[in-house]
Amino acid sequence: MTSALAAAHDDSHLSSTEEEILRLSREEPELGQAAVAERLRRAGLTISPSGVRYIWQKHGLETTAKRLQALVDATPEGLAALTDNQRELLERGTLSAHLATSAGDGSGDKDEPLDRRQIILNAAAELFSEQGYDRSSIRDIARKVGLLPGSVYHHFASKDELYLAVHREGFQRVMSTITTEIEALSDPWERLRRACEVHVAQMIEGPAVERITGHNLALIGNQELLAKIQPAREAYEQLFRDLVNALPVAAGTDRSLLRLFLLGGMNWVYLWYREGRRTPQQIADAMVDMVRRGVAQS
Repeated sequence: MTSALAAAHDDSHLSSTEEEILRLSREEPELGQAAVAERLRRAGLTISPSGVRYIWQKHGLETTAKRLQALVDATPEGLAALTDNQRELLERGTLSAHLATSAGDGSGDKDEPLDRRQIILNAAAELFSEQGYDRSSIRDIARKVGLLPGSVYHHFASKDELYLAVHREGFQRVMSTITTEIEALSDPWERLRRACEVHVAQMIEGPAVERITGHNLALIGNQELLAKIQPAREAYEQLFRDLVNALPVAAGTDRSLLRLFLLGGMNWVYLWYREGRRTPQQIADAMVDMVRRGVAQS
Protein backbone atom coordinates (compact mmCIF):
# COMPACT_ATOMS: atom_id res chain seq x y z
CA MET A 1 0.00 0.00 0.00
CA THR A 2 1.35 3.39 -0.93
CA SER A 3 2.19 5.46 2.15
CA ALA A 4 -0.06 8.45 2.75
CA LEU A 5 2.98 10.54 3.59
CA ALA A 6 4.88 9.45 0.48
CA ALA A 7 1.87 10.15 -1.75
CA ALA A 8 1.37 13.56 -0.20
CA HIS A 9 5.06 14.37 -0.55
CA ASP A 10 4.82 13.79 -4.31
CA ASP A 11 1.75 16.05 -4.70
CA SER A 12 2.90 19.32 -6.33
CA HIS A 13 -0.47 21.01 -5.65
CA LEU A 14 -0.14 21.20 -1.85
CA SER A 15 -0.19 24.61 -0.17
CA SER A 16 2.81 25.67 1.90
CA THR A 17 0.80 25.21 5.09
CA GLU A 18 -0.27 21.72 4.10
CA GLU A 19 3.30 20.85 3.16
CA GLU A 20 4.53 21.98 6.57
CA ILE A 21 1.85 19.93 8.34
CA LEU A 22 2.87 16.83 6.39
CA ARG A 23 6.56 17.53 7.00
CA LEU A 24 5.93 17.60 10.75
CA SER A 25 3.88 14.41 10.39
CA ARG A 26 6.99 12.75 8.97
CA GLU A 27 9.54 14.28 11.32
CA GLU A 28 7.57 14.45 14.57
CA PRO A 29 4.52 12.19 14.22
CA GLU A 30 3.78 12.26 17.97
CA LEU A 31 2.90 15.99 17.93
CA GLY A 32 -0.78 16.74 18.53
CA GLN A 33 -2.84 19.14 16.44
CA ALA A 34 -2.47 22.03 18.91
CA ALA A 35 1.32 21.60 19.01
CA VAL A 36 1.51 21.53 15.21
CA ALA A 37 -0.65 24.67 14.94
CA GLU A 38 1.67 26.43 17.41
CA ARG A 39 4.78 25.36 15.46
CA LEU A 40 3.28 26.75 12.28
CA ARG A 41 2.30 30.01 14.01
CA ARG A 42 5.91 30.53 15.04
CA ALA A 43 6.91 29.99 11.42
CA GLY A 44 4.45 32.64 10.25
CA LEU A 45 1.74 30.28 9.06
CA THR A 46 -1.69 30.68 10.63
CA ILE A 47 -3.95 27.64 11.02
CA SER A 48 -6.18 26.43 13.86
CA PRO A 49 -5.76 23.05 15.56
CA SER A 50 -8.99 21.91 13.89
CA GLY A 51 -7.51 22.99 10.55
CA VAL A 52 -4.49 20.78 11.24
CA ARG A 53 -6.83 17.89 11.96
CA TYR A 54 -8.69 18.51 8.71
CA ILE A 55 -5.42 18.19 6.77
CA TRP A 56 -4.54 15.04 8.68
CA GLN A 57 -7.96 13.53 7.93
CA LYS A 58 -7.57 14.44 4.27
CA HIS A 59 -4.44 12.26 4.12
CA GLY A 60 -5.57 9.57 6.55
CA LEU A 61 -3.17 10.73 9.28
CA GLU A 62 -5.54 11.87 12.01
CA THR A 63 -4.12 9.64 14.76
CA THR A 64 -0.59 9.19 16.05
CA ALA A 65 -0.76 5.50 15.13
CA LYS A 66 -1.72 6.34 11.54
CA ARG A 67 1.12 8.84 11.23
CA LEU A 68 3.60 6.35 12.63
CA GLN A 69 2.31 3.59 10.34
CA ALA A 70 2.61 5.93 7.34
CA LEU A 71 6.20 6.61 8.35
CA VAL A 72 6.88 2.85 8.58
CA ASP A 73 5.35 2.32 5.12
CA ALA A 74 7.39 5.17 3.62
CA THR A 75 10.82 3.99 4.77
CA PRO A 76 12.78 0.91 3.66
CA GLU A 77 13.71 0.23 7.30
CA GLY A 78 10.06 -0.25 8.24
CA LEU A 79 9.53 -0.58 12.00
CA ALA A 80 13.28 -0.25 12.53
CA ALA A 81 12.95 3.43 11.57
CA LEU A 82 10.95 4.09 14.74
CA THR A 83 12.27 4.67 18.22
CA ASP A 84 11.28 2.25 20.99
CA ASN A 85 8.78 4.79 22.30
CA GLN A 86 7.30 5.26 18.81
CA ARG A 87 6.94 1.49 18.36
CA GLU A 88 5.10 1.31 21.67
CA LEU A 89 2.79 4.15 20.61
CA LEU A 90 2.12 2.46 17.26
CA GLU A 91 1.35 -0.87 18.89
CA ARG A 92 -0.92 0.67 21.48
CA GLY A 93 -2.76 2.83 18.94
CA THR A 94 -3.25 0.00 16.43
CA LEU A 95 -4.56 -2.33 19.11
CA SER A 96 -6.96 0.35 20.30
CA ALA A 97 -8.32 0.70 16.77
CA HIS A 98 -8.85 -3.06 16.53
CA LEU A 99 -10.60 -3.09 19.90
CA ALA A 100 -12.90 -0.29 18.79
CA THR A 101 -13.94 -2.11 15.60
CA SER A 102 -13.96 -5.72 16.78
CA ALA A 103 -17.04 -5.47 18.96
CA GLY A 104 -19.29 -5.56 15.89
CA ASP A 105 -17.59 -8.40 14.01
CA GLY A 106 -19.60 -11.16 15.62
CA SER A 107 -16.62 -12.54 17.49
CA GLY A 108 -17.62 -11.73 21.03
CA ASP A 109 -19.65 -9.79 23.57
CA LYS A 110 -19.87 -6.13 22.60
CA ASP A 111 -19.41 -5.16 26.26
CA GLU A 112 -16.16 -7.11 26.59
CA PRO A 113 -13.26 -5.79 24.50
CA LEU A 114 -11.07 -8.35 22.78
CA ASP A 115 -7.68 -9.01 24.33
CA ARG A 116 -4.44 -8.99 22.39
CA ARG A 117 -4.47 -12.77 21.91
CA GLN A 118 -7.94 -12.60 20.34
CA ILE A 119 -6.90 -9.78 18.02
CA ILE A 120 -3.95 -11.88 16.82
CA LEU A 121 -6.25 -14.89 16.28
CA ASN A 122 -8.66 -12.80 14.19
CA ALA A 123 -5.88 -11.31 12.06
CA ALA A 124 -4.28 -14.71 11.52
CA ALA A 125 -7.60 -16.21 10.48
CA GLU A 126 -8.11 -13.43 7.92
CA LEU A 127 -4.69 -14.00 6.37
CA PHE A 128 -4.97 -17.80 6.42
CA SER A 129 -8.36 -17.50 4.69
CA GLU A 130 -7.19 -14.94 2.12
CA GLN A 131 -3.77 -16.26 1.15
CA GLY A 132 -3.43 -19.70 2.70
CA TYR A 133 -1.24 -21.21 5.39
CA ASP A 134 1.99 -21.43 3.40
CA ARG A 135 1.91 -17.83 2.17
CA SER A 136 1.12 -16.32 5.59
CA SER A 137 3.95 -15.60 8.00
CA ILE A 138 4.12 -14.50 11.62
CA ARG A 139 5.64 -11.25 10.34
CA ASP A 140 2.60 -10.72 8.06
CA ILE A 141 0.22 -11.35 10.95
CA ALA A 142 2.14 -9.03 13.26
CA ARG A 143 2.18 -6.27 10.64
CA LYS A 144 -1.58 -6.60 10.14
CA VAL A 145 -2.26 -5.69 13.77
CA GLY A 146 0.64 -3.29 14.26
CA LEU A 147 2.74 -5.57 16.46
CA LEU A 148 6.32 -6.74 16.40
CA PRO A 149 6.71 -10.45 15.57
CA GLY A 150 7.99 -11.03 19.10
CA SER A 151 4.64 -9.90 20.49
CA VAL A 152 2.90 -12.62 18.47
CA TYR A 153 5.40 -15.24 19.64
CA HIS A 154 4.65 -14.22 23.22
CA HIS A 155 1.16 -15.70 22.75
CA PHE A 156 1.85 -18.42 20.16
CA ALA A 157 5.13 -20.33 19.98
CA SER A 158 4.90 -20.96 16.23
CA LYS A 159 2.79 -20.45 13.14
CA ASP A 160 1.58 -24.04 13.49
CA GLU A 161 0.34 -23.37 17.01
CA LEU A 162 -1.44 -20.22 15.84
CA TYR A 163 -3.04 -22.06 12.93
CA LEU A 164 -4.27 -24.81 15.25
CA ALA A 165 -5.61 -22.26 17.74
CA VAL A 166 -7.61 -20.55 14.98
CA HIS A 167 -9.17 -23.87 13.96
CA ARG A 168 -9.96 -24.95 17.51
CA GLU A 169 -11.73 -21.70 18.26
CA GLY A 170 -13.52 -21.72 14.91
CA PHE A 171 -14.91 -25.21 15.44
CA GLN A 172 -15.98 -24.31 18.97
CA ARG A 173 -17.79 -21.16 17.82
CA VAL A 174 -19.68 -22.88 15.00
CA MET A 175 -20.56 -25.85 17.24
CA SER A 176 -21.93 -23.47 19.85
CA THR A 177 -24.05 -21.64 17.27
CA ILE A 178 -25.43 -24.87 15.82
CA THR A 179 -26.26 -26.26 19.26
CA THR A 180 -28.18 -23.11 20.13
CA GLU A 181 -30.02 -23.00 16.80
CA ILE A 182 -31.23 -26.63 16.84
CA GLU A 183 -32.08 -26.79 20.54
CA ALA A 184 -35.77 -25.99 20.07
CA LEU A 185 -36.22 -28.20 16.96
CA SER A 186 -37.51 -31.76 17.26
CA ASP A 187 -37.77 -32.99 13.67
CA PRO A 188 -34.47 -34.76 12.75
CA TRP A 189 -34.44 -33.43 9.18
CA GLU A 190 -35.11 -29.86 10.30
CA ARG A 191 -32.34 -30.14 12.88
CA LEU A 192 -29.93 -31.28 10.16
CA ARG A 193 -31.14 -28.57 7.78
CA ARG A 194 -30.56 -25.83 10.34
CA ALA A 195 -27.11 -27.18 11.22
CA CYS A 196 -26.15 -27.15 7.54
CA GLU A 197 -27.48 -23.62 7.11
CA VAL A 198 -25.27 -22.43 9.98
CA HIS A 199 -22.26 -24.33 8.64
CA VAL A 200 -22.45 -22.85 5.14
CA ALA A 201 -23.39 -19.35 6.30
CA GLN A 202 -20.54 -19.16 8.80
CA MET A 203 -18.06 -20.49 6.26
CA ILE A 204 -19.12 -17.91 3.65
CA GLU A 205 -20.28 -14.86 5.60
CA GLY A 206 -19.06 -15.34 9.16
CA PRO A 207 -16.04 -13.77 10.86
CA ALA A 208 -12.66 -15.04 9.66
CA VAL A 209 -12.20 -17.49 12.54
CA GLU A 210 -15.47 -19.23 11.67
CA ARG A 211 -14.86 -19.09 7.90
CA ILE A 212 -11.68 -21.10 8.12
CA THR A 213 -13.35 -24.12 9.74
CA GLY A 214 -14.71 -25.32 6.41
CA HIS A 215 -11.42 -25.14 4.56
CA ASN A 216 -9.80 -28.44 3.71
CA LEU A 217 -6.58 -28.77 5.68
CA ALA A 218 -5.42 -31.50 3.33
CA LEU A 219 -5.01 -28.83 0.65
CA ILE A 220 -1.93 -27.42 2.36
CA GLY A 221 -0.19 -30.78 2.07
CA ASN A 222 0.84 -30.77 5.73
CA GLN A 223 -0.17 -34.14 7.11
CA GLU A 224 1.43 -33.48 10.51
CA LEU A 225 -0.64 -30.36 10.97
CA LEU A 226 -3.73 -32.17 9.72
CA ALA A 227 -3.20 -34.85 12.38
CA LYS A 228 -2.88 -32.24 15.13
CA ILE A 229 -6.16 -30.54 14.24
CA GLN A 230 -8.03 -33.84 13.94
CA PRO A 231 -9.29 -33.95 17.56
CA ALA A 232 -11.02 -30.59 17.18
CA ARG A 233 -12.37 -31.60 13.78
CA GLU A 234 -13.57 -34.93 15.18
CA ALA A 235 -15.54 -33.22 17.93
CA TYR A 236 -17.25 -31.06 15.31
CA GLU A 237 -17.99 -34.01 13.04
CA GLN A 238 -19.47 -35.89 16.01
CA LEU A 239 -22.19 -33.25 16.11
CA PHE A 240 -23.10 -34.07 12.50
CA ARG A 241 -22.69 -37.79 13.15
CA ASP A 242 -25.36 -37.56 15.84
CA LEU A 243 -27.66 -35.54 13.58
CA VAL A 244 -27.34 -38.01 10.69
CA ASN A 245 -27.76 -41.03 12.97
CA ALA A 246 -31.10 -39.60 14.14
CA LEU A 247 -32.52 -39.38 10.60
CA PRO A 248 -35.29 -41.71 9.47
CA VAL A 249 -33.69 -43.15 6.32
CA ALA A 250 -34.11 -46.21 4.11
CA ALA A 251 -32.82 -49.52 5.38
CA GLY A 252 -29.23 -50.19 4.33
CA THR A 253 -28.27 -46.49 4.10
CA ASP A 254 -24.60 -45.95 4.93
CA ARG A 255 -24.96 -43.13 7.43
CA SER A 256 -21.22 -42.58 7.66
CA LEU A 257 -20.95 -42.08 3.91
CA LEU A 258 -24.03 -39.85 3.96
CA ARG A 259 -22.42 -37.61 6.58
CA LEU A 260 -19.10 -37.40 4.75
CA PHE A 261 -20.88 -36.72 1.46
CA LEU A 262 -22.84 -33.83 2.96
CA LEU A 263 -19.93 -32.28 4.87
CA GLY A 264 -17.62 -32.65 1.87
CA GLY A 265 -20.11 -30.91 -0.39
CA MET A 266 -20.62 -28.05 2.03
CA ASN A 267 -16.89 -27.58 2.64
CA TRP A 268 -16.26 -26.92 -1.06
CA VAL A 269 -18.84 -24.13 -1.24
CA TYR A 270 -16.30 -21.46 -0.23
CA LEU A 271 -14.30 -22.23 -3.40
CA TRP A 272 -17.08 -21.70 -5.90
CA TYR A 273 -19.55 -19.45 -4.07
CA ARG A 274 -20.44 -16.22 -5.88
CA GLU A 275 -22.64 -13.63 -4.21
CA GLY A 276 -25.83 -12.70 -6.01
CA ARG A 277 -27.23 -16.07 -7.01
CA ARG A 278 -28.22 -18.28 -4.10
CA THR A 279 -27.72 -17.32 -0.48
CA PRO A 280 -25.69 -19.63 1.76
CA GLN A 281 -28.95 -20.69 3.42
CA GLN A 282 -30.53 -21.58 0.07
CA ILE A 283 -27.46 -23.61 -0.89
CA ALA A 284 -27.58 -25.57 2.37
CA ASP A 285 -31.32 -26.16 2.02
CA ALA A 286 -30.91 -27.42 -1.56
CA MET A 287 -28.16 -29.84 -0.50
CA VAL A 288 -30.26 -31.27 2.31
CA ASP A 289 -33.30 -31.56 0.03
CA MET A 290 -31.30 -33.45 -2.60
CA VAL A 291 -30.01 -35.85 0.04
CA ARG A 292 -33.48 -36.31 1.53
CA ARG A 293 -35.64 -36.53 -1.58
CA GLY A 294 -33.20 -37.48 -4.33
CA VAL A 295 -33.02 -35.95 -7.79
CA ALA A 296 -34.41 -38.70 -10.01
CA GLN A 297 -37.56 -37.84 -11.90
CA SER A 298 -40.57 -39.47 -10.27
